[in-house]
Amino acid sequence: MSTLKIHNAETAPEESKPLLEKSQKAYGMIPGLHGVLAGAPGLLEAYQTLHELFTNSSFNNDELTVVWQSINVEHGCHYCVPAHTGIAKMMKVDDAITDALRNETELPTEKLEALRTMTLSVVKNRGNVSDEELKAFYDAGYGERQLLEIILGLSQKVISNYTNHIAETPVDDAFEKFAWEKTSK
Repeated sequence: MSTLKIHNAETAPEESKPLLEKSQKAYGMIPGLHGVLAGAPGLLEAYQTLHELFTNSSFNNDELTVVWQSINVEHGCHYCVPAHTGIAKMMKVDDAITDALRNETELPTEKLEALRTMTLSVVKNRGNVSDEELKAFYDAGYGERQLLEIILGLSQKVISNYTNHIAETPVDDAFEKFAWEKTSK
């Protein structure tokens, strides 16, 4: 059982209060994850910064979703999979992509599948990807920038996934309808 507190604007450390205000403005609420991260102001700031940097990367909305959800599913994050399902809907990502990611089934295009394959290789192999994997990724139409941006997205997801595992963060009401449990592996 976790003892990590989910902070709000009143209980958060002083340095986290402006960061939680930023979350409130961006999402119309303070996501539970942000409330937990507020316990360490630098961690909440790092998460928000990484999120902004990754969403402004060279990836389109479908590709952002593939990277985020591939990592969320691999890590078995009970909080982030539902949250990113809702976020994908807001970003107008095709449900076929979201469903394939959540269910670990084939994605609708070879290019997106190549992105998922590389993302999972980076995660599972701690960045030790083979020349063959790199060639397949590049042959699918991606480049060095996208390879490095996967690491950027992974950095964000390590913060959220690991924090949610430790905190046992309850899924926010807005995303409860997208509840998910890892069924494979």
